[in-house]
Amino acid sequence: MTGSQWILWGSALSPFFLKTRSMLDYYGWTYRVLPDEGGLLENLSYALRWWSIRSGSSAVTHPRLTELDELPLVPYLLGPDSINLYDSSAIGEWLDHNQHRKPTAGPIPGNIQVIAGESPEIAPLLPDEDPAIRFVIRLIDEYFDEFGLYMAHHNRWKVSAGDNRAGERLAHEMRNVVFFLRPIIARRFSARQVRRMPYLFSIAPPGFQLPDLPPELQPPAHYDFPPTHALLENCFEQLLKALEPIFQKQRFLLGDRFTLADAALYGQLGMNLSDPEAASWIQQWAPRLYSWLLRIERADFSEHNNTGRLQLHKGLVPLLKEICRIYPPLMVANEKAYMRYRLEGVIVFNEPAYRKNQALFDTQLGGQYIRSVVKTFQVKTWRSLQTEWVRMQSASKKKLLRILPRRHGLDPD
Repeated sequence: MTGSQWILWGSALSPFFLKTRSMLDYYGWTYRVLPDEGGLLENLSYALRWWSIRSGSSAVTHPRLTELDELPLVPYLLGPDSINLYDSSAIGEWLDHNQHRKPTAGPIPGNIQVIAGESPEIAPLLPDEDPAIRFVIRLIDEYFDEFGLYMAHHNRWKVSAGDNRAGERLAHEMRNVVFFLRPIIARRFSARQVRRMPYLFSIAPPGFQLPDLPPELQPPAHYDFPPTHALLENCFEQLLKALEPIFQKQRFLLGDRFTLADAALYGQLGMNLSDPEAASWIQQWAPRLYSWLLRIERADFSEHNNTGRLQLHKGLVPLLKEICRIYPPLMVANEKAYMRYRLEGVIVFNEPAYRKNQALFDTQLGGQYIRSVVKTFQVKTWRSLQTEWVRMQSASKKKLLRILPRRHGLDPD
């Protein structure tokens, strides 16, 4: 099996692409990135495959699709034998169960530490040995995927609005497809991402203006939505304060091994490494975390100990407190609104509903009122997480409750 048979379809501008790439690098897979590394004909061929997946003409291998899924633009992991994978967390789960498909042979990649005589199989991203640890990994992963995305997108298009080069970078990745249209692609992509800010939870106060930016790059307000800039920036500061002490003492979030939680953290915060002002913010507030992000960006897993311990250490308490302050309340409100609208016969949600100012809900988050649109994919992930919580044995729950805040919001109403 050759490396060219595995294609990571997407853009390094996407935090979910970065998360997926880190997991592939961790497992030592050989793969190519398209459209960046492909020629015109190859890119067109895979673009047709990508379109057939999104249109429903080709099947998704994993995960199993439901009515709550919304197929994203990127990333996808496309393999031989019509293997079509989407959703970064599901890709991580699939990689755990398909190590034998790795298209390279030889030593363990990434300088991963393995004790002599031990099995060369790499420790899974989502281990099964301890249900409490597995649950915490999933909780951290879902928090970063859902709310971490809001902060990362806000940081790029508001905090680093004047110095990010995201549009130019995307146009460069697509250079072998768009050719002389690169300047147009760069401008249109940037303007599109700024327009999407309110959908992704970043709403400017009325009359907000950043100096020296054209109108199409000004972070937008929404006449009917409360502003959220201060909320997002406060949440990001609290997150950095919670993460920095962990990386002063731990190699990875839960100890000696890289997990799905680390990949999710890298995906979202790693997105801002290329945005100068946002990157400077991370470096100033959390220098150890910043160094860790750079190491994962280089695919340096030399500190990973394949047989090392994972543990629910006390250093996780501030992080879990911040997660439970924000993530469960938002997910509960989103699911309740979804159920209410479905009873009313509403079938349009996510970004199409946002564009029509429909399927909206109000709730309190972080001490302030917010308004958002129902997102069905968040309903799916939240239900999966709650199901795992409900089915957990009491001994595992008791272990978790030693580090979770008293008001964790995970119990169903």
